[in-house]
Order: sequence, then C-alpha cells, then structure tokens
Amino acid sequence: MNILLIHQYFLEEDDPGGSRWNEFTRIWTDQGHTVTVLGGMMHYNGHEKRPEYKGKYFVPKKQGAVNVMRCHVSEAYNKSFIGRLWGYFSFMFSALYAGLFKVKGKFDVVIVTSPPLFVGITGYLISRLRRMPFVFEVRDLWPESAIDTGVLTNKMVIRLAYWVEAFIYRNAKLINVLTPAFYNTLRDKKGIPESKLIQISNAADFSLSERLLNDFDREAFRKQHDLDGRFVITYVGAHGVANHLEQLLDAGEALADTNVLFLLIGQGMEKERVMKLAKERNIKNVRFLDSVPKAEVFRYILASEMGASVLKRVDTFKTVYSNKTFDYMSCKKPILMAIDGVSRELVEAAGAGVYVEPENAAEYNRIIRQYLNDPERLKREGESGYRFAQQNFDREVLANRYLGYIENMKK
Repeated sequence: MNILLIHQYFLEEDDPGGSRWNEFTRIWTDQGHTVTVLGGMMHYNGHEKRPEYKGKYFVPKKQGAVNVMRCHVSEAYNKSFIGRLWGYFSFMFSALYAGLFKVKGKFDVVIVTSPPLFVGITGYLISRLRRMPFVFEVRDLWPESAIDTGVLTNKMVIRLAYWVEAFIYRNAKLINVLTPAFYNTLRDKKGIPESKLIQISNAADFSLSERLLNDFDREAFRKQHDLDGRFVITYVGAHGVANHLEQLLDAGEALADTNVLFLLIGQGMEKERVMKLAKERNIKNVRFLDSVPKAEVFRYILASEMGASVLKRVDTFKTVYSNKTFDYMSCKKPILMAIDGVSRELVEAAGAGVYVEPENAAEYNRIIRQYLNDPERLKREGESGYRFAQQNFDREVLANRYLGYIENMKK
C-alpha cells in the first residue's frame, strides 16, 4: 500500500521520547509498504523551529524508509492560547498545500491523527481532491478535554470545534479510537455507527525494553545519576495544564521524611512555573529533568521503583490511556495511576499497580508508604503488567491489526 499520514507531532529521528506513529510507520515500511508523512516543524513542547527550518515552509526528509515532508507551523505555537490556535491553523493550511502539490504519486489512503482536530479538514480535502479514502484517528476527545481543563473558553471557538468534529466524523470512512471509553462516547453520545469505529490503542515498545532488560547495569546508572538509596518514582511526559504536576509536589512534601524521590522528565508550558513553585516551597525530593532520547527514558524507568501516570482531576480524562503507562509496563515497573476511568481499569485488570485519587496528597502519602514496606509487591506487580502488555498491547501486533482494517476498508 501507499499510505499518506498527516501527523502534526510526528517526531524527528533525534527527538526525545517516542511515538507510536514513528514505530507504526517503521513497521509498515519494513513490510514493503510506502509511507509518506506530512509532519509539523515544531515539537509539541518546542518554542522555536530548528535552524534547518527557519525561513522555510516545506522541507522534505527521509526518516529511515519513511518519506517525511515537514510543513510550516507558526512559532507562536507555545506562547499563548491564541498562538497555539494559530499553530494549529498554520499547519492545517501548510499540510493541505503539501498534500495537494508537494507530495507526488497515487495514495491508497490518507490517515489523519488528532489532536489537533482542525487538521481533519486538511485530510478530508486531500482525500476528496486526490480521490482516496480518509481515516481519522482520535487520540484525545477534543474539544472536551480543552474545555474541561480551561484551555478553551471562547464560546464561538467551542461551537466551531464541535461543528468541525461532527463534519469530520461524518466524512471519515473509518475512525480509530485509542480507548474503550472513546469508542463508547462516539457510538453512544455522538451517534457514530459501529461500522465506522475501530480501536487500536497505544502500545508498548518491547523491542527497546527487552534489549535493555538483558544488559542494563541498573546499579551503576543509579550511582551515576545520584539515585542510589532512593525510592524513585519516575514521571515521563508533558508538563502542561492537563497534567497538574503540582500534585506531585504535594505528594513529595507529604513524604519528605522518607527516601522517596519523584523524578519528572519532560517539557511543557507549565514546567518553569512548577519548578519555581517547588523551589519556593523548598521541596527537595522532586527533581526535574529535560526531555531525553527514548533509550535514555527507558534507562531512567528501569532505574526506578515505580512509574507515575498523572493528569488533572476532570471527567474527560477518565476516557484516556496515558502513553507512558505502556512503557512502564514494558519495563516491568508497577504504576502509580493518578488517572481515574479506563486508565485505572487497565492497571487494575493487569494487576500492574495502584490507583491513587488525582490531586489527593493524603492518598499519595498513604499508598506510597505501603510500597515502601513491601518490596515484593513492586516485583509482583511489575511482572504482572509486563505479561499483560505482551498479551494485549504489543506495538507490532497492533500495527499489523491497524493495517488489516485499512486493507479491508478498501475491498
């Protein structure tokens, strides 16, 4: 197949972290399929373009066997809400132009992954003008999540977003959702027929974790990074409004008399503010690190006792799976799950950790102290989560299943 993917946040080869779509496209090209990606020029946590993109609107690249066309995104993206909105629209228009005039050949399908929601219009127009089916993926229930977190408040923009959402769902040939809650919401509340809906979730990357599990010197890494003698709980991910990482400061304060260390790895609009707050409150057992390459992320997870998945306490987040939950599972680490709903259900079904009520410092304190006194529980739950992820969330299995749905759609 010849596949066109529109993904504003498709990672560069040397970007920190990891993306399911970077892995899916690699798996598909390894199997002989051709994949072209229209990706943005701004990292989702970045503040400016890379030097090679300055003053340019389109830059073709190769990432392994994947063809990537980097498209303009406004550098106002991370400066304000209006800047973020213009970042979405600037990519919407640049990707549309690239999809119509910059990438050549005949494609079998165009896949759009969101958020941002508005890029679905780009995918729809390209699909109509280049005569191919349109697949839309829902990674986050937008605009609901933006409304619940207070990011989106303008009533006119909210009405526009709901109209765009309904238009995209109506015109997509297939809609992929990442969680059972998304599936139920689209079917029961938004009236999407089940014949359109599929569910290919986030997944665990065992190719990297299994290599490291076999030859990683955990003790040497802990000594090198001043983690020796600490009960390390690592959070990997965005430092944004939706994550409400103040709750980890509150937990750290409550556990100041223990050897617990919260290690927060990542970037985001709220990071500087949260770091300043930690300094003002003189909280010594919360440490901040910048984003690091994916292999290094896995080393930090393997050097930890637990992994934390954290979001603000709002109802919309009861529908989401946290990406890093699967990485914690693949590294055999139990999960401190501060997200209610389907994420909680996942961890409890897997026997892979514990739910802690979001933003409840007393519960963090009580639950983490239980783990401090029960090292066997750490090992037992880590192994259980690893087995569950192998059986249900292997990235290669899910990539092949996704492709199978697309191929069947065309018949």
